[in-house]
Amino acid sequence: MNECSDLGVPFCTQVGHTGPLMPSEVGRPIPYIDQISLDFPELSLVCGHIGYPWTEEMIAVSTKRANVYIDTSAYTVRRYPPNLVGYLKAHGRTKVLFGTNWPMIAPARALEGIDELGLDAPTRQAFLAGNTARVFKLGAG
Repeated sequence: MNECSDLGVPFCTQVGHTGPLMPSEVGRPIPYIDQISLDFPELSLVCGHIGYPWTEEMIAVSTKRANVYIDTSAYTVRRYPPNLVGYLKAHGRTKVLFGTNWPMIAPARALEGIDELGLDAPTRQAFLAGNTARVFKLGAG
């Protein structure tokens, strides 16, 4: 993480329950992501897989810490937890990044049902591209 911090490269990690051969405790946003965000305040942390089953914890840490973001990889739109959708539509509109799980979930499949979320145009643009471009410093420069 020091190297990512020094280079200004976001650190991407899986958050939430883990695969069948690993204990899930280390995937909890609180205390783990919360502590890392304190230890490396200049480092952007992109936390994949919504943090399920600790989505509320993930939302809390993302809200509290300027350098913590949530990505939706490994989930199709129709499987997003309602609390995540509420966060995305409100104070989390700059904190949630669209993700797939290619090749397990193709982008088109991950996007099925996007209109059902009822996102306004600026929030939809931020979610699908703008937040990622900002966090990863992509685009014009």
